[in-house]
Amino acid sequence: MGIEFDGQLLLVGAGKMGGALLSGMLSSGLNASHVVVQDPNPPKDVRETLSRFGITTEAQPDVGGRAVSIIILAVKPQLVGKVFPDVVANFVRPQTLIISVAAGVTLSALEKFLGTGASVIRVMPNTPSSIGHGMSVCCPNPHVDHKQRLVCDALLKSVGETAWVENESLIDAVMAVSGSGPAYVFLLAESLAHAGVKEGLDKALAMKLAVETIAGAGALLKVSPEEADTLRKNVTSPGGTTAAALDVLMAEEDGFKPLLEKAVRAAARRSKELAG
Repeated sequence: MGIEFDGQLLLVGAGKMGGALLSGMLSSGLNASHVVVQDPNPPKDVRETLSRFGITTEAQPDVGGRAVSIIILAVKPQLVGKVFPDVVANFVRPQTLIISVAAGVTLSALEKFLGTGASVIRVMPNTPSSIGHGMSVCCPNPHVDHKQRLVCDALLKSVGETAWVENESLIDAVMAVSGSGPAYVFLLAESLAHAGVKEGLDKALAMKLAVETIAGAGALLKVSPEEADTLRKNVTSPGGTTAAALDVLMAEEDGFKPLLEKAVRAAARRSKELAG
């Protein structure tokens, strides 16, 4: 993986997100013998992945006397208070790095369980991590050192791209853009296909056109040196069909941009509410 670490990596919670992250890490070369999983009942697909790599999962795992240097906390937010105290008591040592992907759980909330000096990184990933195209944004507390940042970055880059913010308040905006963003794109696909059906297309064809167009446009946007607005203008001939559609979508008061701004603002506000 490019970054090595001593001791064990403990994954606490092997549900959809935890399982997706671990699957990507293992596929990218993480040594399975360094992995311990704590989860009483992971989903079938995760169990199959663990079995393929020879990893067992237990409600109370045995680390074989080896120090746990990294803990990835991937349980549901409402379970953190129930699960994390035992994890801290049994596995956390002064040099242990805590990487939390528990949505809405703040650094200060985690630090209450850990005491002073603990290294904690809060991460907001998204669901495309399950196919290696995720976007993970990391926010460290002041105790995280340079090497720990590199380790976290290497682990998360096995499932997609990474970025870092130093101000935790930005995590709410991150969640609203990239965390919830896949749902917006899926809705776009649904809506575009539905509009095609309204214009007479077969439902299956309309969905294929929508999916491939969104996937292709996204791939082009990622590799192109041009900005998004330039790529949009390149597709838009004056007075043409695309221009007619964009006149509707780019309306100042009720177009796509103000609507999406309203949606992102609502998501960020809800993220703040959930974090307390």
